[in-house]
Amino acid sequence: MRNAVRLLAISLLVLTLAAAAAAKEKKHEPLATINFVVVRDENGKPIRNAAVVMHPVDDHDKQERGGFELKTDPEGKTSYDGVPYGKLRIQVLAKGFQTYGEDFDVSDPSLDITIKMKRPAGQYSIYEDHPAEDNKDQKPPDENKKPQ
Repeated sequence: MRNAVRLLAISLLVLTLAAAAAAKEKKHEPLATINFVVVRDENGKPIRNAAVVMHPVDDHDKQERGGFELKTDPEGKTSYDGVPYGKLRIQVLAKGFQTYGEDFDVSDPSLDITIKMKRPAGQYSIYEDHPAEDNKDQKPPDENKKPQ
């Protein structure tokens, strides 16, 4: 019985030392705070309830799994503490605006990012009249020909 207690005590001591060594070897990654402001491009007014999505990016510019989604307040602001240093892909989605996307390098303890959202541009249609600036050498389309 005494041998079993000694063996158990030695085993616990070895496990405790191994856990302490593993904790010491673990690198302490620096973390950053990122502050976002999302505004309209045309007048600089804030956009509320915009989705700000952050994804880590690896060394090969591939988006990694995981990530965070934040929502902006009525002043168009949101922030996140505890972002690891490195490349970060930011996407912003807001109703009535073009989707924004860009990669940022997080290398400082604090990073302020202002994102200017644009309204969607009109679609190009082949059925509308367009100025023929580049097509001067081409003959005009036959008006009597029906589309196929």
